[in-house]
Amino acid sequence: MAGSVSKDLELKARFAFDAEYRGKYGIICGIDEAGRGPLAGAVYTAAVVLPDDAFIDGLNDSKKLSEAKREALFDEITGKALAYCVASASAAEINELNILKATMLAMKRAFDGLSVRPAYVLIDGNKTPDLDIEAEAVVKGDFRSASIAAASILAKVSRDRYMCELDEKYPEYGFAKHKGYGTTQHIEALKKYGPCPEHRALFIRKFV
Repeated sequence: MAGSVSKDLELKARFAFDAEYRGKYGIICGIDEAGRGPLAGAVYTAAVVLPDDAFIDGLNDSKKLSEAKREALFDEITGKALAYCVASASAAEINELNILKATMLAMKRAFDGLSVRPAYVLIDGNKTPDLDIEAEAVVKGDFRSASIAAASILAKVSRDRYMCELDEKYPEYGFAKHKGYGTTQHIEALKKYGPCPEHRALFIRKFV
């Protein structure tokens, strides 16, 4: 019971966090990423603008949710959002730019793709992309802000779906199972088959 009460308070705090920023700035947007750490695949980002009266039960950092819960929340978020956009930067762009710059690029693409222009942007982490409006980096933002949590879920679900599509193209690596992360299965496949075009060159140097 105590755990349930704690989760309810945390959920309300996420929406209260956003409400405070809306009171200062007006329309706000949350941005987060998924897939900075894997050895393969694009990095995905999402930008989400929630309405003032939005309340989505169970909204949390995507990493703290089951796959089934993320999928259910994906539909609720996209149905209730004033605007949202999912974007990515490819493995080739990661290889060319490095993962940080590629992530910032994908975040800018997500922001630029919004159909509603926010007045202020909240971004998970400690860095912000080069946007034409004011943005604030929020450490542990996917836990603290409802908008960032919503963005984390859209980015994570979109990337997982993309990795399942890659699994059909490159079945030998098991992308549908590990989503490109450096599991024992993935590393053994890399050593056996070598890299595919979706692998990140700097990330796999010590394995191949």
